[in-house]
Parts: sequence; structure tokens; C-alpha cells
Amino acid sequence: MLNLDQLTTFLSVVDLGSFTAAADKIGLTQPAVSLQVKLLEQRLGVKLIERVGRRAQPSPAGLDLLPHARRIIEACSMAEEAMTPFREGSVGRVRIGSGGTASIHLLPRAIAMAKKRMPDLEIIVRIGNIDEILRDLETNALDLAVVALPAAGRSLEVEPFHDDELLAVAPKGSVMPDGGPDVAFMKDRTLLLYEGGNTRRATNEWFEAHGIRPEPAMEFGSVEAIKELVAAGLGWSILPDMALRRDKSDLLVTSPLRPRLVRQLGMVLRRDKHLTKGLREIMKSLREIQASDHTV
Repeated sequence: MLNLDQLTTFLSVVDLGSFTAAADKIGLTQPAVSLQVKLLEQRLGVKLIERVGRRAQPSPAGLDLLPHARRIIEACSMAEEAMTPFREGSVGRVRIGSGGTASIHLLPRAIAMAKKRMPDLEIIVRIGNIDEILRDLETNALDLAVVALPAAGRSLEVEPFHDDELLAVAPKGSVMPDGGPDVAFMKDRTLLLYEGGNTRRATNEWFEAHGIRPEPAMEFGSVEAIKELVAAGLGWSILPDMALRRDKSDLLVTSPLRPRLVRQLGMVLRRDKHLTKGLREIMKSLREIQASDHTV
């Protein structure tokens, strides 16, 4: 691997025609400049500088190396320049993995808050199931995961930040029992349930705690699809409150379950993850959403 300092020294000697002048420009002693050039010559196995009278000039090999050396140094300078905004914290990129519900009903609010503070922040959201997301997180393909808990991994750190109640959802005109539907009531409904993930696990555990195994008529991998089917009168469901707050209120009837069922969302990242300014802003925004929701 070529040494950038040696290439820079070589270019300075050629441009100035003098080891002494190059030493003054770079801020090294003349012997140090001579050593840098000698080490580069040893690395490449060729003579790069020849003395013609009192002037140092490139050898034929040195002449061929010149354009390559200039391109290398220019590319390195451009790379350093590109990193300056990140070093100063004015821009950055955050890659977030999340499930479908949080990506639609939670992340947009957090992203909007973070972008107000960092307008140039680039944010990439990848939607998937929890296993895929945590795997990408562990391989550093993602910076942050926002998922329903639990989330396990020896290299991962989990911060619960958002409580989201799961509600009974029925078509418009349905009558909810006083105090909310219990397991005995729900087991007799035509159930449309979410397929897989921690939300379904929590739903199953709610039924099984009372000795009943849920038998859904249909299963879907999309909360939004389930909402449409319930609104069309095809059955009942148990869905996250965050997915029900702003739409279809005129087509759906909702109620807390009895006993109530609450899932936790968490922010998950690698234990050794460097917290860039952009990542800190996203995490701060997510915490602020939970705080604001509690004051409503």
C-alpha cells in the first residue's frame, strides 16, 4: 500500500525541484524529506528522483508516477472535504429498520422533528420483520431499529421508549361489552389477526393466559390491510392503538381489551455503535414523541 505522506513529499520535490524547498513547504527537515522519497523508491523498487546539476528532477519512472500520484492525492483531498460536514455535525445519514406500523404511524413524526433541527440529515427507512431487522443491525447494515419488544442479541442494546396499547377493533355499528371485550367474548368473533412478530406473540399470550388458543379466520402481514377488511365488515381484530388514531374513525369501533394489553416499542442499536449527531437527534425525537403522547 502506498504511503500518502511519501507521495505528497515526492510531488513537492518534483514541483519545487529541490529537497530543501520541499522540506520548507511541508514543514520537515531536509533529511526527513530525503528519507520519505527513499522509502517510496524502496516500496516501488525504482528510482524516482534524479539530480541534474543542483535541481531535483523526476526520473522516467518518476514521470510515469506523477499523474497517478496527483490523482491519488486529489482523491484523498476530496474524500477529506466530503467528510468535513459530518465532522462538524451539519449533515449525516441514519439508517433505520422498523416494522410496517411504526414506519407509517410513528417514524414520520420523529423524522419531521429531527429534520427541523438538522435539515440536511439523510434518513433511510427499511421495513421488514424483526428477525431481518435485528440481523441487519448486528451486521451494521442499519444504525437503529424501532421494533416491538422483546428484541434479543448479545451485541445489542435495547431502550424501551413507547407504550402502545393493543385494542379490540370492530366494524362500525358493532357493540362493545361494558369494560371492554374479554377473551371469552373475543374467541367467538371472526378474527382477522396480524401474522407473526411480537405483536402477534403478545396477542396469542393474552388469549393463552386464559386457556384459549386463538383461531383466526384470516391472517395478514399488514395492519393496514386488516383495518380495511374490518371496516368492510369481514371480522374483528386486535390492533395497535397508534395505527387507529387518525383514520377510519367513522368506519371502525375500538375498545381497550379486558384485561388491557400493552406492547412496548424499543430503540435497538449495537452496544459499540458510535452515536453520531444525526442518530442522537432521531433517538431524541422518538423519546419526545412518547413524552408528548403522555401529556395528551
